[in-house]
Amino acid sequence: MAAKRLLGTLVALLFASTALAQVNELSVTFGRTFVSTQTILAGPSSGNPIHFGREETLGFDYAHFLTSKKIFAFHAELPVAIYPRMDLNTPIGDTIPTDIGALFVTPSLRMNIFGGDSVTPWVSVGGGYGRFREAPKNNFFGDNTGPTGSNTGVLQMGAGLDTWFWSRWGFRAEFRDFYSGVPALNVDTGRSRMHNYYVGAGVIHRF
Repeated sequence: MAAKRLLGTLVALLFASTALAQVNELSVTFGRTFVSTQTILAGPSSGNPIHFGREETLGFDYAHFLTSKKIFAFHAELPVAIYPRMDLNTPIGDTIPTDIGALFVTPSLRMNIFGGDSVTPWVSVGGGYGRFREAPKNNFFGDNTGPTGSNTGVLQMGAGLDTWFWSRWGFRAEFRDFYSGVPALNVDTGRSRMHNYYVGAGVIHRF
């Protein structure tokens, strides 16, 4: 009987230490990024819109648990989003790149509500770095004589829902706004900043 009690105690301690050790999270999500239409304000194409494609996007996030206060849990996290090719379309004008790509890396603070439960909504805010890739070809014809790479500061604001369905594995649905500078479009749209709305879903793992 004593041996059984000792074994039970050891198993309980093992599970407790394993749970305490789960202070890190890694998620991978997949979805789309949406950018609002912009209007050309000057030049021969003035008045024409620039439409942005709804690009497939990969989202990654590493988070480290910091502390908890009552029902709230706080994490330092590093959201990363990548869309490799977002098509650009406009009725006329041959100076706009055919497409753009983007990378956003934004260290942030995340607050989970009911952080220890199996279903936990969260909000996140932070900021960091963004990199745009502008295509080497123009929208209609010819080479892009403007920049084919540009850097920007990025503000990240997000919200989501994590559902832990099995031990250390869970499901994540998320919405993030990567509020960045504008890529080099070679035309004047009157914009210095733009919203990159990412909506995605995927898996999350604790370790």
